[in-house]
Amino acid sequence: MIKNYFKIAWRNIVRHKAYSAINVAGLAIGVAACLLIFVVIQFELSYDKFQPNYNKIYRVVMQQKSGDVTEFYPGIPYPMSEALRVDFPGSKFATVQTSYGSQITVPANTNNTTISSADKKFTEDMGVLFIQPQFFDIFKYKWLSGGADVLEAPNTVVINRSTANKYFGDWKNAGGKVIRMDNRLTLKVGGIIEDVPSNTDLPLRVLVSYSTLKSHLAEYDLEDSWGNNSSNHEIFMMPPDNQSVSTINTQLKIFTQKHYGKNEAKTRFHLLQPLSDMHFDTRFGNTLGDHITNKATIRTLSFIAVLIILMASINFINLSTAQSVGRSKEVGIRKVLGSSRVQLIKQSIGETGLIVIFALIIAIGIAKLALPYLKNIASVPDDINLISEGSVIFLSLMTLAIVLISGIYPALVVSGFRPVLALKNKITAASVGGVPLRRVLVVTQFSISQLLIIGTIVAVKQMNFVNTADLGFNKEAVLIIPGSTDSISLQKSASFKQMFLQNPGVKSVSFISDQPSSQNNWSANFYFDNSGTDKNYHLYMKFGDADYFKTFGLRFKAGQPYSQKDTTSGIVINETFAKKLGIQNANAIIGKTIKIGGGKWHPIVGVVEDFKTNTLREAVKPTIIIQDKKEQGEIAVKLNTRNLSRTVASVQKAWETTYPEYAYNGYFLDQNIADFYKQENQLALIYKIFAMIAIFISCLGLYGLVSFMVVQRTKEVGVRKVLGASISSIVYLFSKEFMALITVSFLIATPLAYYMMNSWLQNFVFRIPLSATVFILAIAASIIIAWLTVGYKAITAALANPVKSLRSE
Repeated sequence: MIKNYFKIAWRNIVRHKAYSAINVAGLAIGVAACLLIFVVIQFELSYDKFQPNYNKIYRVVMQQKSGDVTEFYPGIPYPMSEALRVDFPGSKFATVQTSYGSQITVPANTNNTTISSADKKFTEDMGVLFIQPQFFDIFKYKWLSGGADVLEAPNTVVINRSTANKYFGDWKNAGGKVIRMDNRLTLKVGGIIEDVPSNTDLPLRVLVSYSTLKSHLAEYDLEDSWGNNSSNHEIFMMPPDNQSVSTINTQLKIFTQKHYGKNEAKTRFHLLQPLSDMHFDTRFGNTLGDHITNKATIRTLSFIAVLIILMASINFINLSTAQSVGRSKEVGIRKVLGSSRVQLIKQSIGETGLIVIFALIIAIGIAKLALPYLKNIASVPDDINLISEGSVIFLSLMTLAIVLISGIYPALVVSGFRPVLALKNKITAASVGGVPLRRVLVVTQFSISQLLIIGTIVAVKQMNFVNTADLGFNKEAVLIIPGSTDSISLQKSASFKQMFLQNPGVKSVSFISDQPSSQNNWSANFYFDNSGTDKNYHLYMKFGDADYFKTFGLRFKAGQPYSQKDTTSGIVINETFAKKLGIQNANAIIGKTIKIGGGKWHPIVGVVEDFKTNTLREAVKPTIIIQDKKEQGEIAVKLNTRNLSRTVASVQKAWETTYPEYAYNGYFLDQNIADFYKQENQLALIYKIFAMIAIFISCLGLYGLVSFMVVQRTKEVGVRKVLGASISSIVYLFSKEFMALITVSFLIATPLAYYMMNSWLQNFVFRIPLSATVFILAIAASIIIAWLTVGYKAITAALANPVKSLRSE
């Protein structure tokens, strides 16, 4: 019986090739898109789940109130590590200090650690950590050689397999070898760990014993003080099983009051952040890894996947119910010969299942071809697997869902034909499945399309705004070179700057801590105008020499830059800071003084127009620019755009000549700023791709329905033409209903799209307005697409010879 079902199903699929091809194409593209989305979501949700203690590990983080602003920090003060162990004796703790962009030097002569031109230099953007051996009591990894106890000793390092292969050719040769870190530390390799999976927020590559850090606190921006908090200094905690998170959070409030000063205890407190939240909590900025993912993005991707599959299923339902008219006699004969309704339902479901299986096979092929390009729309590794246990389960459930959604209703319609009407050919397109239902399905389909079209237009417009916004400074042709602030580098800085300035392609050079727009949030309490009471909010700091303003093209509102010789005195502030101090006239603040923390009083010598201090997601912060050579570890070089590549090459050569002990890692500022919005740009690209897929699926369904209508109304068209109907009236006959349905779908999609995209835009302090133009463009695009789809078949029908139309059966 089952064999017979599939045989007949195959014959029906072959007999109606056009409809079958449309259904298979729509389903295949929809399933392929959903499979790729599932791969991305599965990867993002799997972060660190391979850890046995995944649900027991927490990070101790800090929340701080600064005026009317609440800020969140992932780091802790340096002394807090030992204090937590004393006050929470039943818990396990592991402290890490991250060093981003560290240089690792592998000496050419392993027996001699002096600098040589033959040394191999590597820059590790992430994965370099000072780490306590207790870390491996909480997190579990495979050791290839050595063990956690080697990290008890200072000047010891553990590296992972890939890094060992990169440094020494074969990890088996790495044991006992020596490397240099940042030209400060000489480290002996004491152990090798297996590579950590890519789905982790803890990429372990170069692990330096934490005891090594104690004599190098200043070099890594740490102070042995409760008043200094570094976001790079983090601690993980595994509480005992019998203690709840709420209990520990309460105890942490008491802990804060015990160890901090009276004023600090009023504005800050510590709490636990589950490891399971680390990858998704954007309040704390980036993780130790390469990215975080907002859960709203996960929900958006899931929602898009559901919409795409729903559209493909709607296509199937519409075409299957319409196509069933042509099979009415077949159904009538089957019923007369004794087929039950259940058997007819099984037959219809079998056909649906066969089409879905074909579509599934094609979908896997499409997804396989598209997989290498997936990294362009999501932060996934190159070697991510398409087929896994999870994706097999997902495909199985999705196949079942599609078969049920797409097959049940057409099966009920077909099996419900009355034999007498079916044999007399009295079943019409208007009566099959009900015209209202088909209209509802078309409206649903085009509502989804317009929702995605509006989303695409808004996302693209916002990202165009972000990418072209006036940041308040000049970001073009500014080369940033990460450097060092060690004594040797500082001695060379003046002569190196002069060497650069002699290059005709170099306009300006400045030693800086970071660029005007960055993700750094160095802040401190401060006192204003010789007051003995500090303000109830923090100021934010950027460090740069006197050429900082010229190099980045900052515009002065009042006053002037500090001079190059003014190494400790003058400071420049931004407009936001002046206004927050209650001074509207920028000139009135010149000469006033500011003291940062417990430091010296500094006169304000200038006020610059506001520039975007961080990303466009955030408001401009009250910021000062001040000189401090010990903080100015980067070099900003403003270049002439003529012969840019040649100038960059000469800059690199000058760098390598002056600083042979350091690797050259220059990058352009505009690209660095673009990287701030990587995920938003990816989301805009996702909207583009899936809007095109939605439009394609809609057009397939629309084309199929119009094709069916043309066949069903062939005689009607012939009669109309004989009676004098024009071509335009025939085209209007076929298209008027669809135009009305598209208008209805627009009315449904508009409020949904407005709500969704307005919520997304709230992530940006600086954003585009949601104007009527966006929605007009969306409906115009939908109408044009529908006209192009319907028009071809409608014009073909209108141009047909009426004699042939009247003779058709």
